[in-house]
Amino acid sequence: MSDSQVMFSLGPDQLPTHWYNLVADLPTPPPPPLHPGTHEPVGPDDLAPLFPMELIRQEVSTERWIEIPEPVREVYAQYRPSPLYRARRWEQRLGTPARIYYKYEGVSPAGSHKVNTSIPQVYYNAVDGITRLTTETGAGQWGTALAYACALFGVECEVWQVGVSYDGKPQRRTLMEVFGGTVHRSPSRLTASGRAFPEGHPGSLGIAISEAVEVAAQDPEAKYALGSVLNHVLLHQTVIGQEAIRQLAIAGESGADVVIGCAGGGSNLAGLAFPFLGETLAGLQHPRIVAVEPASCPTLTRGEYRYDFGDTAGLTPLMKMYTLGHDFVPSPIHAGGLRYHGMAPLVSHAYAEGLLTAAALPQSECFETAVEFARTQGIVPAPESSHALAQVRREALAARDAGRETVIVVGLSGHGLLELGAYESFLADALSDDPLSDADLAAALAGVPVLSG
Repeated sequence: MSDSQVMFSLGPDQLPTHWYNLVADLPTPPPPPLHPGTHEPVGPDDLAPLFPMELIRQEVSTERWIEIPEPVREVYAQYRPSPLYRARRWEQRLGTPARIYYKYEGVSPAGSHKVNTSIPQVYYNAVDGITRLTTETGAGQWGTALAYACALFGVECEVWQVGVSYDGKPQRRTLMEVFGGTVHRSPSRLTASGRAFPEGHPGSLGIAISEAVEVAAQDPEAKYALGSVLNHVLLHQTVIGQEAIRQLAIAGESGADVVIGCAGGGSNLAGLAFPFLGETLAGLQHPRIVAVEPASCPTLTRGEYRYDFGDTAGLTPLMKMYTLGHDFVPSPIHAGGLRYHGMAPLVSHAYAEGLLTAAALPQSECFETAVEFARTQGIVPAPESSHALAQVRREALAARDAGRETVIVVGLSGHGLLELGAYESFLADALSDDPLSDADLAAALAGVPVLSG
């Protein structure tokens, strides 16, 4: 059977009309974010300096379905529904009875799943008359997605890119600039948050968030846009899982046994997994959901479930999440989108409730798997997605050894065509694994706030 026969597509008329909100179906409500000063639950007025009111409503919503505005669906239709592929040639290479399906988000204009939330975020800001958005980016995928969306709706885009990615991925910076974004290396000299660190510092997503938030809060015509972590961001990504469930049915599958996604801030994992988790909570299917993170930034597997800041300077609300500490600066692995100290509160809550599991993998294994995948399926994965694929490989080999048929669904969150420097390093045997030491973890966790009461 040729590869062209194993793509499962939906028509444009089958594009989801609503986003799915997992909060409506959770057995217990997630803990609320807290004001950094009073430690009381934040209200809409606390978030208004950073976000338009519609996004704030979505952030706190308990409604199961939230309608996607027509202007957003029109842009989605450029690239959605995205394809679901059966990875038959990879299955054959592995000699596994597992059936592997990958949901491919690399077909979006910016090359990743991030466009699914950049479009509605910019739309709601534009409707409110906002003319400038600030943000951070790690690998550059979120910054690219936001710059593209801002170009569509006539909004200025300003991006603080984590220093190690800014230095090592100049093509990502160029792509953001092609779409009209202004890009700064973080830490920068433009903000008090950035000036707290020496020039040449490798940076972190926490520092870059502090810079973007600081600038937005000082400009009445600006707002801040976040590419992961918050509830409304995860909400927008659920078009991925909704489509995947329908496409599995077209493929003749009654459901999935395992659903796997890479996890940094949590939006890619949630976008694929939350609709499946909703079906689990409704008793319709019961897949095992696996969040895969880097061994050098093992938020779920080694972090602590505590209230912590989402940024390094402590400008954001305190969120209950698995955290390595907001002062944590991860090693400069190539999966820049997974180098975040905390996990999305909703993903963290689901993990704490036992609704999903987690694994932490070394980058050498992930790149080895990515190259094998590219040589069988013809797609070069983003370094972030290679973590999910490496877990798929483990699951498929376990199924082979047990002689067990297994349906595996994995999120391929983006392509790696602008990450070839990382692949060059891997092929030259110049990549090293940098697992997080117990001493470094303890030092980072020491800075997490201790809340009374």
